[in-house]
Amino acid sequence: MNPRAHRFPALEYTTVIVLALALLAPRRAASDPAQAAPGFALRGLDGKTVRLTDYKGKPVVLDFWATWCGPCRAAMPHLDAIQNRYRERGLVVLGVSVDDGGPQRVKRYADHLGVRFRIVMADERVLDLYGPIRSIPTTFFIDRRGMVVRRVVGYLDQETLESYAEEVLGD
Repeated sequence: MNPRAHRFPALEYTTVIVLALALLAPRRAASDPAQAAPGFALRGLDGKTVRLTDYKGKPVVLDFWATWCGPCRAAMPHLDAIQNRYRERGLVVLGVSVDDGGPQRVKRYADHLGVRFRIVMADERVLDLYGPIRSIPTTFFIDRRGMVVRRVVGYLDQETLESYAEEVLGD
């Protein structure tokens, strides 16, 4: 038996834990300058067309999610809370469902969770414009000028979500 083989098991475990946490942490493109948010026209769960231009001059939190995504489900109450908290300051939260099951299924799911922010159904074009969307949730923070100032891949806790919302509010 090699006496060095099991010399640093705590270090090995710590390395694995640190790597796992790094992979799970919200990520942002490191040095991407702000870019204009691509325009879109998507169907809401009520069948009406929702355009990004409908919210011109307002900060927008654009969250790509799905009903089958655990971290997405966990983030829904946080998104709802910031919509309610910052509505008077103009913040808009838009959920973009990537589900294949159709708007009725997504509506039942959102109603079950008590979600009150606006939800639209993604199409291939918006996935290309904002993509690549390889993981969900993926959340974009768009300021009042229509610039994407932050793109986060992964779950956002309430505190982090609020701090990013404050950034785009910029009052």
